[in-house]
Amino acid sequence: MSQQSDKILVRVQSAEGIKRIEVSPNSNIREFFDIIQKKLKVDGFGIFRERNFITELHINTPQKVGAILKHGDMVYLKQMAGNSMRRTSTVAIDDFETSTADDVPTTSAKEFRPSVNITEDEVDLLLAKMDGLIQRERDSKLCHHNANGRCLHCSPLEPYDETYLKDHKIKHLSFNSYIRKQKSGIDGKYVAMDDINCRIKPGCREHPPWPKGICSKCQPSAITLNRQVYRHVDNVMFENTTIVERFLNYWRATGHQRLGYLYGTYEVHTDVPLGIRAKVAAIYEPPQESTKDSIKVLHDEGAKDVEEVAAALGLKKIGWIFTDLITEDSANGTVKQLRGIETHFLTAQECITAGELQNRHPNPCKYSSSGYFGSKFVTVCVTGDKTKQVHMEGYAVSAQCMALVRDNCLIPTKDAPELGYVRESSDKQYVPDVYYKEKDQYGNEVQRLARPLPVEYLLVDVPASTPLQQQYTFTQYDKREPFPVENRYLDGHLQDFNALSTYLSRWSDEEFLEAVSDFHLLVYLYKMDVLPIHDHMSDLFDAVRSKNPNLAQTFKQQEVWKLLESLIHASSSGSGGTTSYPSRQSTATQRGAQASGNGSANSLNSADGGQWTCNHCTFINGPELSFCEICSLPKDDKDN
Repeated sequence: MSQQSDKILVRVQSAEGIKRIEVSPNSNIREFFDIIQKKLKVDGFGIFRERNFITELHINTPQKVGAILKHGDMVYLKQMAGNSMRRTSTVAIDDFETSTADDVPTTSAKEFRPSVNITEDEVDLLLAKMDGLIQRERDSKLCHHNANGRCLHCSPLEPYDETYLKDHKIKHLSFNSYIRKQKSGIDGKYVAMDDINCRIKPGCREHPPWPKGICSKCQPSAITLNRQVYRHVDNVMFENTTIVERFLNYWRATGHQRLGYLYGTYEVHTDVPLGIRAKVAAIYEPPQESTKDSIKVLHDEGAKDVEEVAAALGLKKIGWIFTDLITEDSANGTVKQLRGIETHFLTAQECITAGELQNRHPNPCKYSSSGYFGSKFVTVCVTGDKTKQVHMEGYAVSAQCMALVRDNCLIPTKDAPELGYVRESSDKQYVPDVYYKEKDQYGNEVQRLARPLPVEYLLVDVPASTPLQQQYTFTQYDKREPFPVENRYLDGHLQDFNALSTYLSRWSDEEFLEAVSDFHLLVYLYKMDVLPIHDHMSDLFDAVRSKNPNLAQTFKQQEVWKLLESLIHASSSGSGGTTSYPSRQSTATQRGAQASGNGSANSLNSADGGQWTCNHCTFINGPELSFCEICSLPKDDKDN
């Protein structure tokens, strides 16, 4: 008898339907659970014999599967904690396929470069040169010395001075202030910033590998979660309100939630001692499927192109943003308040997502033995406030949360979005004990096991706002419609060749730099398949980055852009449309067409002095050519 015939078929019913599982009768219950976990891709579940979940099959049961179940039996799966398809009123991210392991820096110590070779961010290098001291003016009442003297009441304060931070309502230390504080002690010269480790140290030869053995040398220590006193980014600033309004237009049109990645720069934040501000210049929206209460991020084939465009413009991915908005009164423009101190600020799933993204974008740090510590990647949630108005809240997760997510120790709970859950150890993974401290009903500080875990222990607040004086890295649109945003499959929001022609027709030749200074347009041109021009766009990127109109006009005179103008004109003329790109060539052909009284190819040829239109691809060729320059097909006699 074959090995296949030795197996029995067991039906497993869950909230997603019925799955058929093949298992050997000689397998133990733990192996049966592992098969279900792989087939159904669930965590934190229980298996029961009855539909009403009375008799549970425990994973440690010594009996074999054949002694409990027969061929064709049905068991019932109940989700205890972990990934669940059921949604609450919060946004949840189902899938992350936006980048591969090759694109993302890993946190494995084997792949880190030595700290001496780490190049820190430019803003960190700039802050490292500052003394960071908080200057104070001479107090006329308390200072009794002359103008050149200093005393206790007017001498400069350290950037981590607790009294100053409290008086100015600064909740967290900046990361560079935190480093100065760590270096200020006796042992500060040897300060080290290292992540916690939740995994068994590999290579221990004193015992068999886990789960057959473990010792104090390779076992990770228990973890006590503490509220993080510092943050890597002290403020998130959107350059202008148009950036956010453009992002929210999708929700206004569909009622569905939306997610995007923030692109911008890091700069010194003067309101916080040695602070850093993330300045957002654009929001890129990856491919996604969304409903009114969920978002699923899909694989983005053009993610690498977006990164290249951003780098050419001097930008980098600095965070992510998502909406959690439900309309309450459309007439008054109010939305429901879904988040707050009485409910939650971020759900456990969103904290895990933020931790995963922060692990993908680590912060270079020369004080870490691995070369990286923490992350400047920020999270922005657009939701309703107490006044039922749309507003933004910024967050980051702590370094401890990043470590728990990195080592696959943290999962969400089923029905409580404000609670996470630390996995229990299994045959495949050892998970150290994780604790947090809280006050009981008597005011005593007690230690709790993080099963479940309130996610506020993992969060760091980061204020998000827009400046009073609006800034514009890209075009400041007045009454003209901007270029459509990518990956919006709605009427009037599609990025295609017709949208490109319509958009460019709204700008004159003298406004070419303003026309192309749009992040979404530049990404579309860089990825365009009709005419691959990404290898010729370096001058255009430099022009947009430096706001140089002369350099932009130089690019406009290049053959590759003239060819694109010809394609736009041919496309609009061939389709019978009235919208065309306002170039000299298109103006001449329009005048010729009006003089002859029709839009035929012969009238276009006469207006352009012998130019002929290919009947196969509609490209306008020069009179000296007998073959089409685009499709290489011969010129027909009727084109003469």
